[in-house]
Amino acid sequence: MLPPINEKIIIPEGVKVELAGSLLKAKGPKGENEKSFHHPKIDIALQGGKEITVACNKPTKREKTAIYSLIAHMKNVLEGVKSGFVYKVKACSSHFPMSITVEKDEVVIKNFLGEKIPRKSKIMPGVKVKVDGSIITVEGVDKEKTSATAARIEQATRITHRDRRVFQDGCFLIEKSGKHVE
Repeated sequence: MLPPINEKIIIPEGVKVELAGSLLKAKGPKGENEKSFHHPKIDIALQGGKEITVACNKPTKREKTAIYSLIAHMKNVLEGVKSGFVYKVKACSSHFPMSITVEKDEVVIKNFLGEKIPRKSKIMPGVKVKVDGSIITVEGVDKEKTSATAARIEQATRITHRDRRVFQDGCFLIEKSGKHVE
């Protein structure tokens, strides 16, 4: 048995937080986000609108990992409404010039490897996608939806049954939330 765990998350300035049961709602300069955090043995409380406490009186290893996972997700919600998340994807084509456009809730990739049928990737709700030349910028306040949209764009141009050393065309993630990916 581990000692009781009582962790605090400080709410950044300019962010308003509401806690209704296990539903955390946050509003900030970049937008609004909400996420449900439910665990039967973990208590979540809002302390005066300035900090969130996450506690467990008799934790096991499983509850300890759940607590720190919940804290990481809560910090992502707070960071998202404060500054947002930006992912950048680069379109690389050496054999055939491909064109990328955004149509309603889809990213359409035309002429990928000379294919006649365009490849499409869904944009998740609440996420904005901009195409500027060969750079695709994916922005949003929800980290999970933003990263999933960027991953879907990358997966749409996945090549199978060809030599990756020769066929290096595709869309590749180059930047995640301000961190350069190599």
